[in-house]
Amino acid sequence: MSTLTPDLRPASLPPVAQLPVRGGEHALLDALESEAVHIIRETVAELERPVLLFSGGKDSVVMLHLAAKALWPARVPFPVLHVDTGHNFPEVLAFRDRAVERYGVELVVARVQDYLDDGRLRERADGTRNPLQTLPLLEAIAAHRFDGVFGGGRRDEDKARAKERIVSLRDDFGQWDPRNQRPELWRLYNTRHRPGEHVRVFPLSNWTELDVWRYVAREGIELPSLYYAHEREVFERDGMLLTPGPWSRPRPGEVTTARRVRYRTVGDMSCTGAVLSEAVDVQEVLAEVAASTVTERGATRADDRLSEAAMEDRKKEGYF
Repeated sequence: MSTLTPDLRPASLPPVAQLPVRGGEHALLDALESEAVHIIRETVAELERPVLLFSGGKDSVVMLHLAAKALWPARVPFPVLHVDTGHNFPEVLAFRDRAVERYGVELVVARVQDYLDDGRLRERADGTRNPLQTLPLLEAIAAHRFDGVFGGGRRDEDKARAKERIVSLRDDFGQWDPRNQRPELWRLYNTRHRPGEHVRVFPLSNWTELDVWRYVAREGIELPSLYYAHEREVFERDGMLLTPGPWSRPRPGEVTTARRVRYRTVGDMSCTGAVLSEAVDVQEVLAEVAASTVTERGATRADDRLSEAAMEDRKKEGYF
């Protein structure tokens, strides 16, 4: 799918960046964009109440950009849903709110803190709230009767995500059964479901982290500043650089120092680590990602290190 020319682009989309892209990469991005646009259009046509999971992170930002392109000249007709752990980076929350206003979409927020306050959830001993997002997510889906949930999950991130189809059926408890998945031949996607069930839809399934960054560069997509190198107070724990804060305090022997870092993913502050970096713009980030041999989740997410099957266990319970 070719990029819209600047004079025909919807006002809510950023201008295309004039950055060099080699021919093969350009063709690959066109193919990935075309596939994602097709998936979004088919889902919107077949379902009654879709929603897009939106945290302000790079994958969800690219998803919203693709939805705007897929459905232009109309505005994106469905809301975006953020499951707020209460431990989010302030910079990302501010970016989330600006993006929602820019694209003119409704924002639905499900707050983990509300569930802790009324006793439906309890804080974990390790302090991370990422695994606590499942119940607020499922109850938000039920309360708003969402029958299709767009997510930015990619198969290169984790073995469990590599197992999942582009359109993934969730039962009436919101659970995923990896042994009960539908075939997806010839780009035909089955969104049918019984009352109470819903489907999760992953248009970025076949993208890699490098593809996402190349697309960000080509499309001139704005991202939170955390994705680029900046100086920040951090301390080291289990090989990760964490930011000190009310919910992530250094333990005895853990020294806080100012380091030049950036984030490859922007989840819960208590379990998301930074990486040392001098990459201050998208081209320098591209060079870093191209040289990396570890996915962003494997390198910087403590919640995915709990066990070999940490992600799959959470997905079976209804996680993203």
